[in-house]
Amino acid sequence: MPSIQWRSAAFAGIAAGVTATIVQIALWWAASEPLAAMLFRDARLAAAIVIGRQVLPPPATFDWSSMLVATLVHFSLSIAYGLTVSVFISRMSMTPALLAGAVFGACLYAINMYGFTIIFPWFAAARDWITAATHVVFGVVAAAVYKIQPLRTSNRAGSKGART
Repeated sequence: MPSIQWRSAAFAGIAAGVTATIVQIALWWAASEPLAAMLFRDARLAAAIVIGRQVLPPPATFDWSSMLVATLVHFSLSIAYGLTVSVFISRMSMTPALLAGAVFGACLYAINMYGFTIIFPWFAAARDWITAATHVVFGVVAAAVYKIQPLRTSNRAGSKGART
């Protein structure tokens, strides 16, 4: 039974969080959404989890404190979700792990956008196909990075040992 590589899982969450954000911005651009307004809106939605509803009113413009808090929330959740998906996929080979990652991302979308809106109702504004797609991307990337990272670490350790 393989043990869970917690550092790899945390790294996978961060990598997936960054990738999902890039994909979300690209999809907003492809859908002709106003990029800055969408980014600032989503940042304020996340920041409101910690700061409170007072950061929500329009206009959705750049605000340093909201962006900093949103970034911390985003990466904290990304790490937590990376750790969670690693528990499910640790014994899987790559292909089933990627499929499980996609399912995990879809479930995460449902939990975040429909379950958590009971506590944080303002997230209902982010329910759309782009947000759903980026959650699936998050799950797939988290699974891929988690499965690849221990291999890279063991290959590095093996090649260092071969040099001595």
